[in-house]
Amino acid sequence: MSAIAPLEPAAPPANFEAARAYAKPGMAEVDRLIRRRLGSDVMLVNQVAEHIVSGGGKRLRPMLVLLAAEAAGYRGVQHHQAAAVIEFIHTATLLHDDVVDESDLRRGRKTANAVFGNAASVLVGDYLYSRAFQLMVELERMRIMQVMADTTNQIAEGEVLQLMHIGNPDTDEAAYLRVIERKTAVLFAAACRVGAILADAPKVVEDALADYGMALGMVFQIADDVLDYVSDADTMGKNVGDDLAEGKPTLPLIHALRHADAESAQTIRRVIESGGLDSLDRVIAAIRDSGAIDYSLARAQSFADAAHRALDAVPDGAARDCLDVLARYAIQRDH
Repeated sequence: MSAIAPLEPAAPPANFEAARAYAKPGMAEVDRLIRRRLGSDVMLVNQVAEHIVSGGGKRLRPMLVLLAAEAAGYRGVQHHQAAAVIEFIHTATLLHDDVVDESDLRRGRKTANAVFGNAASVLVGDYLYSRAFQLMVELERMRIMQVMADTTNQIAEGEVLQLMHIGNPDTDEAAYLRVIERKTAVLFAAACRVGAILADAPKVVEDALADYGMALGMVFQIADDVLDYVSDADTMGKNVGDDLAEGKPTLPLIHALRHADAESAQTIRRVIESGGLDSLDRVIAAIRDSGAIDYSLARAQSFADAAHRALDAVPDGAARDCLDVLARYAIQRDH
């Protein structure tokens, strides 16, 4: 069985929608597997898990497993289950994140914690983590278990690192990059590495795909942090200024704090320390005037360039072309 049934193998995908269409048959298998393995005989588990899994989203991380596996030469079916593992872990982190961040809106609708409460969200997040590891055991690939055990540990570290920096206006860019690498990028890297491991790819290809995934994850998170100040709630599916309200010093704020005029810098510092949205308009103006948006996008572009370069070591093919498209999409997206 082919890993992903191509639409037009001779024509590289032109954009994200074309890449997603290429992966659609494989992703349909992943979705069926997720629904089949999501179930529990505890009703509340089913309700909370269904709420977040059915809440939309681009399913980008499991898509990376399929594309990386095919790009590395895999032609089996285990990549569907590996992709479900990645999605369960990602979903678990979302449930936990929304509790920690006290978020009430995700993908345009109420978060699970807003609907079912914090306790249920945390416990169902734990359920999804354990379900992911059950699926991993069934793959009977010790290296995949090792990669995913290390990855989930790093994600937890990233969340704690971010918590330590909340309310700290002295957080610098290096500290911010350490947070997003562990909080976000390591799961992208793991998705790509797992696909290569399934294919028994040469080390140079496996490492290249992991490097690509890491760089892509950095692009994705920086672009997401920029959107918090340039988009709107209807487009993003979450509240504008959420990061500011939580006192998170993301890259646009870090740059603006160091390059804005003294009065604006003082406003930004005060808002990071105290949180809230009382000064949102003034902060957004300071971010724009200081060049923080352009700077942040330039940093994202540097990681996108690194993602493109990493693919040089990956064999040519439609799946590799799709991966290349995703690096462009990550920086151009509006939600």
